[in-house]
Amino acid sequence: MVSLSSRAARRLGIAGVLATSLLLAGCGVNNIPTYEEQAKAAWSEVQSQYKRRAELIPNLVKTVKGFATQERTVLNEVVAARSKASSVQVPKDILTNPGAFQKFQQAQDGLSGALSRLLVTVERYPELKSSQNFLTLQSQLEGTENRIAIARRDYIQAVKTYNTELRTIPGKWWKDLMYQDAKPMLNFSVSPETTKVPDVNFN
Repeated sequence: MVSLSSRAARRLGIAGVLATSLLLAGCGVNNIPTYEEQAKAAWSEVQSQYKRRAELIPNLVKTVKGFATQERTVLNEVVAARSKASSVQVPKDILTNPGAFQKFQQAQDGLSGALSRLLVTVERYPELKSSQNFLTLQSQLEGTENRIAIARRDYIQAVKTYNTELRTIPGKWWKDLMYQDAKPMLNFSVSPETTKVPDVNFN
């Protein structure tokens, strides 16, 4: 038969475990993995929007070529930049791998620049600007560029929150105690050139 004192001791032990769990939960012990997952989700959205843009480009190039075959240099630049951006290997550790992250960003920024130059040349072709196919692609591209800007902004904010948690107390204590493998994540370099949404309004 279990004695009264041993039952009371067991209850006190369970109560102690629950109290400790509640205390730890209230002290931010789960912040690091939570913020890490939020940053990774934001990164997935960035990749998804870049992929969407890459899928729009072949039809855009084909449409422009139908009206402006003489713009071969600009068209080839876009095709080459898309190929380069699509071929960049994205390792699992890209968010903490400076070389891989920089290579990814440079390839995407290169594609943004080539695409912007292509869209500027369209100004010389009124018949292209009035093409229904081009207008549809223009609208899709404009929406995608806006989504890219929003996805990058959300990622930048998520990484800022995560990295700040790793460097400030009590997050720094939890990192040292429980999450020694947690590393600061890399972020996009934010400059007016790379964050400006290309002007695709030809009306």
